[in-house]
Amino acid sequence: MASCALVKSQMWGLLAKRLQFHIVGAFTVALGVAVLYKFGVAEPNKKAYAISTEIMIP
Repeated sequence: MASCALVKSQMWGLLAKRLQFHIVGAFTVALGVAVLYKFGVAEPNKKAYAISTEIMIP
């Protein structure tokens, strides 16, 4: 019994690997959503506001 080496657990390091994978994925998704919002919502609103203020200026 004493000469038997202990088997490394399959759960060893699993949390760290899964956290790293999900943190990278979450960062990528957040960056993608931010870019889509900027070019899909913010820029069109900025252009629409600029055009509407030019119309109002005499």
